Amino acid sequence: MKYYQALTCSILLSLSTGMAVGQPLPALPEAATQFIDSLIQAMTIEEKTGQLTLFTSDIDVTGPTMRENYKEDILSGKVGAIFNAYGAAYTRDLQRMAVEETRLGIPLLFGYDVIHGHRTIFPIPLGETASWDLEAIEKAARIAAVEASSEGLHWTFAPMVDVARDPRWGRIAEGAGEDTYLGTKVAVARVKGFQGNDLRAENTVLACTKHFAAYGAAQAGRDYNTVDISEMVLRETYLPPFEATVEAGVATFMTSFNELFGVPATGSEFLLTDILKEEWNFQGFVVTDYTSINEMIPHGVAADEKEAGALAINAGVDMDMQGAVFYNHLPALVKEGKVSEATVDEAVRRVLEAKYRLGLFEDPYRYSNEQREQDSVMTEAHWAVARDVARKSIVLLKNDNNVLPLEKSGTVAVIGPLADNQKELIGSWSAAGDWKTSTSLLEGIRQQVGQQAKVVYAKGANINDDSTQLFQEAVEVANSADVIVLALGEEALMSGEAASRSDINLPGVQLALAQELQKTGKPMVVVLMNGRPLTINWLDDNVPAILETWFLGQQAGHAIADVLFGDYNPSGKLPVTFPRNVGQVPIYYNHKNTGRPFDQENKYTTKYLDVANEPLYPFGYGLSYTTFAYSDLTLSSQTLQANDSLQVSVTVRNTGEVAGHEVVQLYVRDLVGSITRPVKELKGFQKIGLNPGASQTVTFTIKPEDLAFYHSDLSFKPEAGQFKVFVGGNSEEVQEIDFTLAL
Repeated sequence: MKYYQALTCSILLSLSTGMAVGQPLPALPEAATQFIDSLIQAMTIEEKTGQLTLFTSDIDVTGPTMRENYKEDILSGKVGAIFNAYGAAYTRDLQRMAVEETRLGIPLLFGYDVIHGHRTIFPIPLGETASWDLEAIEKAARIAAVEASSEGLHWTFAPMVDVARDPRWGRIAEGAGEDTYLGTKVAVARVKGFQGNDLRAENTVLACTKHFAAYGAAQAGRDYNTVDISEMVLRETYLPPFEATVEAGVATFMTSFNELFGVPATGSEFLLTDILKEEWNFQGFVVTDYTSINEMIPHGVAADEKEAGALAINAGVDMDMQGAVFYNHLPALVKEGKVSEATVDEAVRRVLEAKYRLGLFEDPYRYSNEQREQDSVMTEAHWAVARDVARKSIVLLKNDNNVLPLEKSGTVAVIGPLADNQKELIGSWSAAGDWKTSTSLLEGIRQQVGQQAKVVYAKGANINDDSTQLFQEAVEVANSADVIVLALGEEALMSGEAASRSDINLPGVQLALAQELQKTGKPMVVVLMNGRPLTINWLDDNVPAILETWFLGQQAGHAIADVLFGDYNPSGKLPVTFPRNVGQVPIYYNHKNTGRPFDQENKYTTKYLDVANEPLYPFGYGLSYTTFAYSDLTLSSQTLQANDSLQVSVTVRNTGEVAGHEVVQLYVRDLVGSITRPVKELKGFQKIGLNPGASQTVTFTIKPEDLAFYHSDLSFKPEAGQFKVFVGGNSEEVQEIDFTLAL
């Protein structure tokens, strides 16, 4: 009997198994602490180091592979976690090696990048956020956890909660966009979805909040680049989503690649210990991003890997992903007194606690059930939810003369490099998803119209080259049709990690294709598929209808067709501003005023000579096949007192002819503060459904703490004074009313 199994018989089985999620990760019972203490005392320094080491298997590769003999490392007790390994049978085999063929028999932890679905692929996170539907977002993460856990996975490297205001940065696709408040709500929903209500349930996975911290503020939008912001901006804009996941019980954190305040995040005691573990009392463990300990050498804060390893673990890192720095150097660092064994023991404790919380010490094979794998992956129910989430993520950007929805009659020309494409639809970080199971837009339209309409197709162009050889065929097909559906956008790997772009126009000759087709005079609908905001001024000026569909996952074709033909009324809203050109970047709605605010009549005010200040499409923007009117904006009181609350009410009426959903958004502005405040800040939203002619009174509650901000001494508190409340369907088209905060 293995050491831990003997302990289990005497201690572990007597413990309560309930581990509620949705609240801060609780401390373990005393008996569990005793069990883990005994296990740590029995471990050699090499075995302890193994628990702090994460290596990739050879099933999948997400970066440069540094070790190929990971199975030997498992057998020698030198690795405690494996990533890029999934499948019930495969993980069972690896787990058997760890549990039955090592001295202590400590189970492995299996992790993977389950970012927006596992086998069933949902919209990219930026797209999901465009739904502004927290229940749908949580449900997508729940399904991802069910599928991943059925294939032996315990842990996902998600959610990414980085606030991102630069569309050049490819990883904007992985997050919730530019707003701190919306990003916080989405982060919590995804943690709840992944971790469920009980971490010991077999269909949960540990969530991992990443990337800590401020990775989304990389200079020039270039991945892995330097971040240089003030602590005030860090705390007010970038940290709240991270802290909210701690309060929601997230089990793990991942460090970011960037430096902050001159120190790489993986070596930042300020971030990992002072803020995360002490100020926020985070009880889980911290893993590095891929080889980020090693990368502190080119950063210039460590002379060699040994020094980098000491810097990382002393700063608060608990597990080394793939870099083998702890593996190679930690025992020597302890022997030399550069790292205390108590520091190592604390890191080991956090890792073992995570394994305990999942119930792996009771049953190491509980996640490796081949029957559950067969029953739980890519079910019809999961696909139905994926289609629904995809529809909710689509944003209608333009619809002049009610070109949409289309009639299921006549001849529809489906044209474009992404029209008959399956591969790109699942986007970057599509985990174990199989693009061959995706439904293309062309197929989705054909199934939608059946025999009621004729569908013709031409590719027209490739996504990213200079050839115009396919233009003529596309024009001929367009001339034979009553309406053109033109699918344009990016390749999946043009966004995501290591996919920054300095030019965010449509790549290749796609714009030229659109211009040729526009000459036919046929009504045209552009369907955009992309992982970031694009600069599409010509399309906005010349095309009557534009749908932003992001990368919607395997059900993309069906979901887009549902919207095109009116079987679903689009309700998505932009979670990120669309600039007119890249020269406006960074551009976001909640900017601050200057001492010379914009004045068209005065040159010497903040403006460009060659482009308007305003974006092409603002944050929160999105149209519907119906219209909504806002009226009767009222306050429960003109004054908000300390320890009290203020109700903001508005009536929203569906003034169109079809049922629809509207995201009612509430923004606040602090007119005068000791620290300058943004022109607007999102403080609430509600998604409501209304039948034609129906109305609903929507009420928001504002409390003094909702108006707090960081001061020069980094205290966080509200200030008395005058405020404006704005309510509307996006960040620009709003009604406003004033109130006073009296403290």
